[in-house]
Amino acid sequence: MDTNKTNFFELVYQVVRLIPPGRVSTYGAIAAYLGTKGSARMVGWAMNASHKQAGIPAHRVVNREGLLTGKNHFSDPEAMQRLLEKEGIMVESDRIKDFARLFWDPAEHLKI
Repeated sequence: MDTNKTNFFELVYQVVRLIPPGRVSTYGAIAAYLGTKGSARMVGWAMNASHKQAGIPAHRVVNREGLLTGKNHFSDPEAMQRLLEKEGIMVESDRIKDFARLFWDPAEHLKI
């Protein structure tokens, strides 16, 4: 495996582990925080690969519109929504309700 990709994935996982329960972030916000603004897709690949590891709340990462675009990478496509709802996040038609209020921006909350 490419060492640079492995290191990037681990940086993504470190940020994702900090997303508080009941909040969500986006692929793009995580990429921007890591200084790689154009690599939102790579963050998505990291999330897809994260299901093989414990302790990474991949269900808290959605696209910039609050859509559950990663749901098909869970063992059960409905698992992402169930996990979010268990944390009090309402989902309707695969979209986070009140997304703007629930959005957690690592650049704001982690202060590089």
